[in-house]
Amino acid sequence: MTIEIVPEGHLTSPRGFLAGGVSAGIKSTVGALDLGLLFSERDCAAAGVFTTNLVRSAPVSVSESRVQAGPMRGVVANSGCANAPFADQGITDAEEMAALAAAKVGVNAEQMAVASTGVTGVLMPMDKVRNGIPHIDLSADGGPNFARSIMTTDTYAKEFALVVKDGAEVLYTVGGCAKGSGMIHPNMATMLAYVCTDAAVEPAFLRETVHEVADQSFNLVSVDGDTSCSDTFLVFANGAADGPEISEGTPEGDEFAEALLMVATHLSRLLARDGEGAQHLITVEVAGAESSLEARQMARTVALSSLVKTAVAGNDPNWGRVLVAAGRSGARIEVKKATLILQGEVLFDKGEIIGFDEADLHEKMKSEEVKIEVNLHLGDGAGTAWGCDLTTDYVHINADYRT
Repeated sequence: MTIEIVPEGHLTSPRGFLAGGVSAGIKSTVGALDLGLLFSERDCAAAGVFTTNLVRSAPVSVSESRVQAGPMRGVVANSGCANAPFADQGITDAEEMAALAAAKVGVNAEQMAVASTGVTGVLMPMDKVRNGIPHIDLSADGGPNFARSIMTTDTYAKEFALVVKDGAEVLYTVGGCAKGSGMIHPNMATMLAYVCTDAAVEPAFLRETVHEVADQSFNLVSVDGDTSCSDTFLVFANGAADGPEISEGTPEGDEFAEALLMVATHLSRLLARDGEGAQHLITVEVAGAESSLEARQMARTVALSSLVKTAVAGNDPNWGRVLVAAGRSGARIEVKKATLILQGEVLFDKGEIIGFDEADLHEKMKSEEVKIEVNLHLGDGAGTAWGCDLTTDYVHINADYRT
């Protein structure tokens, strides 16, 4: 088995999926796509991970119950309004959105998920939704339009796809998209992510795998420490590749989990790189921890540290901030055993400060990606987290978000 990236791959690269987007006028930007629909021509096994924020958007509540109930056919999503934090009216509007989308494609309303992202504290403009859904053109090439329709402060659409092959034969395809630029923090965050595959996947195995993949990808991204009320990660598997069902404890199951993780990881990196006002992607790799859980915990803490993020913004090799952040992560660290590497240069090794050319490292930190490595030399645990630098543009974007 081999895995290959699909050039310009997107959400509907897998067979049997259609998508599209339309400008319904939900966003204030004239002509911007803001209402999208993803539809599978077959019933799908589906699984999802949703926000841990106790203030939840209505679409999250509706979608979570439907995904747990049985086969799904797609999702309707909008940007510009989060449909939160409303209770009764929000649920009514979310259910109507799903029903309108289901009627358009001729399926049961309960088989359609719904998602919303954008300004909170504003009721969904349902007149615009009602007018917009009938005008969504669905096609197998519509993944990019769907991806653009869910963008808020994103500067570009985040898309990726790959194929799993046996020799020259394509066994199945996995494609996805995501949106998110601010309110991004581990434990799901304003993040929407959708992945489709034409593989046939046993539902229970899909649910387990999706949760494990989220823990190793989207839950290791942090832009600003804020978790939103709308976060949703959904995976749809429709079996249109007509292969045998993939299940747990098989080589095929391991291969599928690897492919799904590759897609989610790529999208996670794109989310971090496009953090609001960001100039650098920060990658934090922790090795030698007592467990993978502790390694991820430390990596997340370092990636989220405001002092680390501002140092990276200024291309300042202020490595002491990394160790201090690592020390408050809750993961075990013994300074006399730890090694710290910044942009490939060892700066601290087992209690010893290593001399370096500060001007040279300053220049290296101007790269689009800044890599921080910490080896604790305590065990075999490893984990990677992604974040971005913190710039004055982040403040301006969020200060002026509504005004």
